[in-house]
Amino acid sequence: MANLREIKARIDSVKSTMQVTRTMEMISTAKIRRALERAQEAEPYKEAITHMLSHVAGASARSDEPLLQRHEAERCVLFILIASDRGMAGGFNIQPQRTVQREMENLEKRGVSCELITCGRRPTEYFTARGRQPVLSFQGNSSEPTMDDADRIASYLMDGYVRNVIDRVVLYYSHARNRVDQEFVTEQVLPVTAHDLVMVNAPREPEAITPIEGQRNSEYEFEPSASQVLGFLMPAYIRTIIYHALLDSAAAEHGARRRAMQSATDNAKEVITALSRTYNRERQGSITTELTEIIAGASALEDK
Repeated sequence: MANLREIKARIDSVKSTMQVTRTMEMISTAKIRRALERAQEAEPYKEAITHMLSHVAGASARSDEPLLQRHEAERCVLFILIASDRGMAGGFNIQPQRTVQREMENLEKRGVSCELITCGRRPTEYFTARGRQPVLSFQGNSSEPTMDDADRIASYLMDGYVRNVIDRVVLYYSHARNRVDQEFVTEQVLPVTAHDLVMVNAPREPEAITPIEGQRNSEYEFEPSASQVLGFLMPAYIRTIIYHALLDSAAAEHGARRRAMQSATDNAKEVITALSRTYNRERQGSITTELTEIIAGASALEDK
């Protein structure tokens, strides 16, 4: 009977866990729709400002905009890692964290210093525990990012790039392809490349913006000049890229957690089924044993 009590306790424990995973699955299912809508609503603005920046850069014969200048030497690289505050989302946090850590270690072996900005409690704790203190960290709103976070990140990296303290900026986050699938994405924010301005959301290339210098676009007339307009557009472009990545990552987080909790719920059902079979088998065995003992006792009394 002690064995039966243990099995029953395990079944009750798994059922309790399944209730939690099922609830979290339902919550993520409800949240992912709104998160995807926010990311999709921001997409047209991102595309528009990217195309506008491409036209303005093409119309400028020569730009002195500091954010468009490639630095001669790469001495410091800034990594921006967007993940989540909470776990229970499968490998949503693990892959980005390990990828950034590996890239930073490879650069440091070559003598390049690295800085890190983390968005989410999980990546902040991951790197802090390994002796890497982020220069900026944002916690508590990974599922509901704000424009203020994007402004702070953009201001830090633009200021560092203009002062030649930062030579390259790379962004790591998860892209929500739909409600089910997520894709890990790496984007180079600075220096801006010609490929970035022509193809939105295309893989980032290391070429500088110089290939489009000298092009002319007769569709626009600029006042006071294309170069000055470019100076206003570049900060807006960088803020938009970062804010859209935050929104995209939030949608991916809900999708990853929904899938992980659905898988956990399904596994719990299988465990309960297996334990129930074991329980019924043990219970049947114990009943058979008791009946055998009763019959044997009755036979012994009859012999007397």
